[in-house]
Amino acid sequence: MNDQQLMHEVVKLAAVAGEAILPFWRADVAVTAKADDSPVTAADLAAHRVIADGLAALAPQIPVLSEEDCNIPLAERQGWTRWWLVDPLDGTKEFIAGSEEFTVNIALIENGEVVFGVVAMPTNGRCYFGGRHLGAWRAEAGADALPIQVRNEPPVDGRFTVVASRRHSSPEQEALLAGLGDSVGELELANIGSSLKFCLLAEGSADCYPRLAPTSQWDTAAAQGVVEGAGGEVIGLDGQPFRYPARESLLNPFFLALPANAAWREAVFDLI
Repeated sequence: MNDQQLMHEVVKLAAVAGEAILPFWRADVAVTAKADDSPVTAADLAAHRVIADGLAALAPQIPVLSEEDCNIPLAERQGWTRWWLVDPLDGTKEFIAGSEEFTVNIALIENGEVVFGVVAMPTNGRCYFGGRHLGAWRAEAGADALPIQVRNEPPVDGRFTVVASRRHSSPEQEALLAGLGDSVGELELANIGSSLKFCLLAEGSADCYPRLAPTSQWDTAAAQGVVEGAGGEVIGLDGQPFRYPARESLLNPFFLALPANAAWREAVFDLI
């Protein structure tokens, strides 16, 4: 099975995982706290089991690193060349609050780079998927997938749109937004939960997604695949491509997601 075929099988699996989540949504599910005080619900665990079993059936030779099963020694992970990076329910806080803005995230990683990613919305059946060498698509429930692409400049009649998190910001991020506004004009802020922030960029609904606040590897990898397949890029503040090396900490450094050929790209680099 080649990567394109594998990606389409993972799209199907993400939909099944979403179906496992929905019975718990808006059902007053019990919430417990993990060691880092982030919430975990029965829905996270149900989706994890579906995904872990499904990936093992699809490609038993590829190991899985999931938010709900991440206590794997570094010495073991350093020997992996291809692995799955999974967040069974990204946006758990949105889920608990009753919002629709949560996703199932599944990415295939090879030597630290994203091969492809799948980001599925359980509540409406929408799915984004793609990879740097594969292209990117958005599929609505019951409809054929349509290709998506980043926009390299804002619409003539619109403002420069920056994706910002409702829940997570930082003084560094606020300073970047202020400087960006000085460079490109008044900003429109788009607020949305989970990996959907990347997907707004990938489908050409937004121009830039800066994240100068904490994330974990499973929060970003799948959606990075979609962005890269749509003609975008995710870069660290050092200007280097954003990667997922095996390391002790699974926390990400800060990053920017933007169109690879944006006319205003250098203005952003001047700010960071």
